[in-house]
Amino acid sequence: MPQIGLLSDTHGFFDPRLKELFASCDEIWHAGDIGNIETADTIAAFKPLRAVYGNIDGHEIKIVYPLNQRFNYAGMNVWITHIGGYPGHYDPKVSNLLRLNPPELFISGHSHILKVIPDKKYGLLHINPGAAGKSGLHLVRTVVRFVIEEGRIKDLEVIELGSR
Repeated sequence: MPQIGLLSDTHGFFDPRLKELFASCDEIWHAGDIGNIETADTIAAFKPLRAVYGNIDGHEIKIVYPLNQRFNYAGMNVWITHIGGYPGHYDPKVSNLLRLNPPELFISGHSHILKVIPDKKYGLLHINPGAAGKSGLHLVRTVVRFVIEEGRIKDLEVIELGSR
């Protein structure tokens, strides 16, 4: 059963406690606004990293990480993007693609607002892990950890890292 550590909006800050909190994870997924290539490299040196770039990320990030990641993992179809919205309020750039070919798990960041919402219309689970960094309007830094087993999310945990 693979375990995933999910974060977003680090804005150049990788909390050292994540090495302990994500120690049991097989991969780390990052939903954009990494902040700089050094932060991405720190995460990738710790665990395999799947990431997308966000609106604050510069050229160094964009040449390594795409705007979207669409892949199958442990029997689950996954789509990660930075600006995606959430059920009932999807960003126009993703809403048509969601309608035509919905994933089972849709992950986005950008808002700095933690959300875990099933979308019955498209038959998917939406997760926004909130913001793990210190920049932005959020008050509490958050990440998410979960297991994927036979194409289903299990043991999903929201982890609060403290105030920004």
